[in-house]
Amino acid sequence: MFVIFLRSLIFNVLFYVALVGWVLVAVLAALFSGRAVVKVAKLWGQNSIWLMRLVCGTKVEFRGLEKIPQGPLIVAPKHQSMWETFALLQFFDQPLYILKRELTWIPVFGQLLLRGGMIAINRAAGVKTLVEMARRAREEVRRGRQLIIFPEGTRTPVDAPPNYKTGVGQIYVDCGVPCLPVALNAGLFWPRRQFMRYPGTIVVEFLDPLPAGLDRREFLRQLSDAIETATNRLVADARKEQAELFGRVPSAKPHHQVKSAPKPESGQTG
Repeated sequence: MFVIFLRSLIFNVLFYVALVGWVLVAVLAALFSGRAVVKVAKLWGQNSIWLMRLVCGTKVEFRGLEKIPQGPLIVAPKHQSMWETFALLQFFDQPLYILKRELTWIPVFGQLLLRGGMIAINRAAGVKTLVEMARRAREEVRRGRQLIIFPEGTRTPVDAPPNYKTGVGQIYVDCGVPCLPVALNAGLFWPRRQFMRYPGTIVVEFLDPLPAGLDRREFLRQLSDAIETATNRLVADARKEQAELFGRVPSAKPHHQVKSAPKPESGQTG
């Protein structure tokens, strides 16, 4: 495990040094357009995937790319780590995130987020935030953008009970476009709030799109069932691979194993 620790150390140093460089490139791109900033973000994501494979031995497999619809879209990925926040950008023409407004207070980086057209929200504003978020999302999606929204609102550890927020359902109803569920197992290789980065194969699976027009409750049921079923399968396969590599699963202490997705609970998306 010392070798993995050393590789993780090298990767983390290079990752954040490279991030500073990409931010400087994005500053130059911001002089031209918001689309140019998003293009730089896509290149940063691809570079980070390459760097993680080179240093940590972490491969990536993307499945179901043929299922990605063109045009306006809601993308709803499982959220286990920081990894998917940059790794998925490359597959969408005009990707858009909803993020907490505190991120926009970071000097330079925050201004780049706004220049790229991201939606910043005040989580403390309650229902008012949900209404404003839905309005902004509807406007941007109807302009042809692809909204990437994490339906649980925040990163959750592998095996944590799913907690799908009603906000994503409201946005889906308001936008009137298809939703693309995304399952993944990245949390086993880039664990939430941990230093270590593990070798193996991150698998991202784009699932069958959910059509526009479902009512909110049915949409949330189908979304959570699809994502949780596929994610549990990908996590189980990854654990077998890790057991072969290490003789045991080296990542975070597991929570209780999730057997099925519970009914979505009320809450706020962020």
